[in-house]
Amino acid sequence: MLRPPVACKRVHPTAFKVGTFDVHWYGILVMIGVMVGLWTASRRGVRDGLAPDSIMDLGVWLILGTIVGARTLYVISYWKEKFAGGPWTEIFMVQRGGLVFYGGLIGASLATIIYARKRKLPLWALADTLAPSISLGYFFGRLGCLMNGCCYGRPTDLPWAIHFPPGVVPYPDGVHPTQLYESFLGLGLYAGLAWLYRRRRFHGQIFATYLMCYAVLRSFVETFRGDYPVHYLGGWATPAHLVSFAIFAAGLLLYWQLSRRERETEMLKAEG
Repeated sequence: MLRPPVACKRVHPTAFKVGTFDVHWYGILVMIGVMVGLWTASRRGVRDGLAPDSIMDLGVWLILGTIVGARTLYVISYWKEKFAGGPWTEIFMVQRGGLVFYGGLIGASLATIIYARKRKLPLWALADTLAPSISLGYFFGRLGCLMNGCCYGRPTDLPWAIHFPPGVVPYPDGVHPTQLYESFLGLGLYAGLAWLYRRRRFHGQIFATYLMCYAVLRSFVETFRGDYPVHYLGGWATPAHLVSFAIFAAGLLLYWQLSRRERETEMLKAEG
């Protein structure tokens, strides 16, 4: 006999109040993800001669790059639905949610490039150090999405469907817990990348692998998402599907170029 769908009666965006100010679960969990990610990356970076302080100092750059990139892509993607005709200050209300991960990844990547050049750090070694921790931080971030009630799935009658409480958009339908799908798949990706990091053959391999694996992971979960107003390619693809195709291609190209460069370097050493 199938069990009844799970009712998320405790899902609420606000964790607690400080005076009249609401402290949101989304922000708390994202911050936990950032701190845990930086700590694990700082320990991993020692293998590449990267001082833990150089990783921790990158934190501010990553936070700013992630927020600016994630919010910018969200505003662009949902301009007509949520921002056109409204007060311009809504663009900056990130505490209510409304961040696109791919935008955050692009923003964080640009921030890392600038930081690496400024501090004269090896870019691809730094990227490899960070890549597994991105997935670990993602685990916490998607739990924040669950508490916020965003990024929800399509209606389903499966026994593990989630019923959000009144006030959350999917109510009263039971929906796929896509936040949990992505969260635990991200945790698995972290474990896989951390294992591969100790066995890599060239700098940049882990970051390129992350791009390809995350694009596949995200594309899979996107088939269960129910919060997008527009679909492409005959009605089955979401905007994130399209970005995933580009991210996968970028990861594949990066992997090929860096591995070829490594082979050429080894050949020159052998000839010399």
